[in-house]
Amino acid sequence: MGNSTTQGWWGWLLRIVGGVAVFALLLGIVEGGLRIAGVGFPTDVTVPCTLQGRPASCYNLFFPAPFFPPGMIKAPQAYAIPAEKPKSTYRIFVLGESAAMGDPDPAYGFSRYLEVMLRQRYPSMNFEVVNTGSVAINSHVSLLIAKGLAKQKPDLFIIYSGNNEVVGPYGPGTALTSSAMNLAVIRGDIFFRSTRMGQFLTKLGTQKREWGGMEMFLDKQVPASSPLMQQTYANFESNLRDTVAVARNSGARVIVSTVATNLKDCAPFASAHREALSPDALRSWTSLVQQGVNLENDRAYADALKAYQAASALDDQYAELEFRVARTLSQMGDSIGARQHFSRARDLDTLRFRADSRINDINRSVAASSGAELVDAESVFSQASPNGAIGSDLVYEHVHLTPEGNYLLAKAMFIQVASKLTPALQEKDAPSQAECDRLLAFTPHDRTRLANEMLERLQHPPFTNQLNHSEQMLRLSFMAGLADENPNQTASEYQWAISQKPDDRILHYNFGLFLFNYDRSTAADQLRLSRPWDEFPVFAPDGTLL
Repeated sequence: MGNSTTQGWWGWLLRIVGGVAVFALLLGIVEGGLRIAGVGFPTDVTVPCTLQGRPASCYNLFFPAPFFPPGMIKAPQAYAIPAEKPKSTYRIFVLGESAAMGDPDPAYGFSRYLEVMLRQRYPSMNFEVVNTGSVAINSHVSLLIAKGLAKQKPDLFIIYSGNNEVVGPYGPGTALTSSAMNLAVIRGDIFFRSTRMGQFLTKLGTQKREWGGMEMFLDKQVPASSPLMQQTYANFESNLRDTVAVARNSGARVIVSTVATNLKDCAPFASAHREALSPDALRSWTSLVQQGVNLENDRAYADALKAYQAASALDDQYAELEFRVARTLSQMGDSIGARQHFSRARDLDTLRFRADSRINDINRSVAASSGAELVDAESVFSQASPNGAIGSDLVYEHVHLTPEGNYLLAKAMFIQVASKLTPALQEKDAPSQAECDRLLAFTPHDRTRLANEMLERLQHPPFTNQLNHSEQMLRLSFMAGLADENPNQTASEYQWAISQKPDDRILHYNFGLFLFNYDRSTAADQLRLSRPWDEFPVFAPDGTLL
């Protein structure tokens, strides 16, 4: 009896295994057929290419496809990594989102400042700083980037991430993918979308959309009290730990950084009342807040604070109220209290475009427990800010760093990197911002150009919904209206910077863009020199293929 039962179980097990094997074989045949038919595209981080006639690994433009709907693929600055790593070369990979990329112009991102700092202080070494930061991605994507780049003989990974954990792929406030929160399900879906079969089926079931910027997320509010936030934090921590492990297993050093966000000059994008707030309590709350607003406008800050605190006793979950309290405390000279409430206003913001306190705590704890090194950018920026509250002098709007902010972050990174190269190095040994700006050809023309770009962005939601929108616009309008320099002077500054680093393709690219309205032939020559790899097409600003 026992033998027959055992044989029966074995029979069923063999049938199940056989069925799974046949199903897997069929899937393999379909996948292979789609590849042969040219359906879909490879989604590896890099693809083979040539750089100045030599083998290299170049950024795969289709890598982000599994994370974005058709028509909305966002990519970082194109890059190429020589297959043969030259002697005395120190290879650095930067991971993160648009703030890490250096938006609004990666030419002046912190990775570029770091590169020229290292180049100036260690002229006998060759530093390759490859910035893989990209718009709208998050830790789910950065983990895959790290896995792909771990094969490229890295010496250092720098991770500056956390702003997009809610609004990026698979976050609870995303407009890009499903908002599945189980990490195993997410990773399974990513694998499926990376197959040709997955790409084919996804394309059939997904309508093509255009990128709409931050406006796409207006209806994706997630309050701090949402249970989904706990899963978001858990996923971020798991991804970050895995990313650090992948990087360290490649033999590279790893620096994890906290994220600096604008607190003082970035009011919450959206607010939500606490659950179960009764209609009577809401009316009382609204009346008290209006009293506080009137008193604040009359500069009766102590009385305004009392009204705000009375409203907070009824509902302390409304982000905009926290921001008003913070501004009032700041006017009263209580910088510590103001900073605490500015921070809480950010943490309660229901349009979660900024890394909150918990995200930065995770960055710190993972760095401390996983063998990574920590650069506490939030602390560095706070110490460099009046009264400790980070504002628009270092962060343009909510997360994107000004040139001063990028320099400050790069300086902190430089000290950390150089501490292992020159143990006796001190902070004063870092090149000045003026020195770096000159090497990067960051001219008055470019400063005005960036201010105008940011000014245009802030004329759209959700910025237009912010309490202090008019103040932000006035500040950027002033910066954008500063007198531009003479075009001959700008050209001279670019020519000098290029003479210091003739193979800097980003210098050639921005110089070509600048020259386009003055000398199109010379501009075309500069743009051709900006080609990141031999097969890469280069276009002029008017769309002409060069």
